[in-house]
Amino acid sequence: MQIDHPILQFKNVSISYTPGKNAVNHVNADIKKNRITAIMGPSGCGKSTLLRAINRMHELYPDIRISGEILMDNRNILKMNPMEVRRMAGMVFQRPFPTMSIFDNVIAGYKLNGIRLKKKEKEEIVETCLTNVGLWNEVKDALFKKGTFLSGGQQQRLCIARALALKPEVLLMDEPTSALDPIATNRIEELLLELKKEFTIIIVTHNMSQAARISDYSMFMYLGELIEYDKTRIMFTNPRDKRTEEYLTGQFG
Repeated sequence: MQIDHPILQFKNVSISYTPGKNAVNHVNADIKKNRITAIMGPSGCGKSTLLRAINRMHELYPDIRISGEILMDNRNILKMNPMEVRRMAGMVFQRPFPTMSIFDNVIAGYKLNGIRLKKKEKEEIVETCLTNVGLWNEVKDALFKKGTFLSGGQQQRLCIARALALKPEVLLMDEPTSALDPIATNRIEELLLELKKEFTIIIVTHNMSQAARISDYSMFMYLGELIEYDKTRIMFTNPRDKRTEEYLTGQFG
């Protein structure tokens, strides 16, 4: 494996909600494989919009327009079947499906994709994915209780397990620890550091200290533009753009 091989590439990507006004404007970036990339920036800068475009969630809203290319393994995912894209790039939501049990939450992606599994296959997937997120021993005797009975940190790990079930290449996370206490946040961060051995992780975060702790690369966005993209260590110690420096030092946010 090449250490900094790009698994995902943005090529001149623009996204608009209304004609003539881009929420994301001409973004170009290579996302490195088996790395954690943090997307930072003030509210409304386009970071969540960019993240959601990766697994075609923008298509759930009819007025959104996207131009440019998003390549995964050199394939333009904007030209692919959306269901295939969502298996390749799994979105990690903050809450489990409230009407489903823990068991059914983990295998929900298979049901949504119309993939039929045998009982033994389901059981193996559920145990493997819950084990991978460190949740199996905590919930193995309560698999058929609703996922919403879990603590906030456990719910987030369940959502990660659900995304892992379809064996994606990339995990997408939007503010995954924003509602969690420091202890639960630490557990999620430790989990992400472990998971990057097998997956590429892109995380949107307002928490600059979190980005500094766990990300290998950081993207700073402002008013829809990608202002700076570099190794996190370099960006935090020697930002090239004054706007990046002002954001990182708390002069605006």
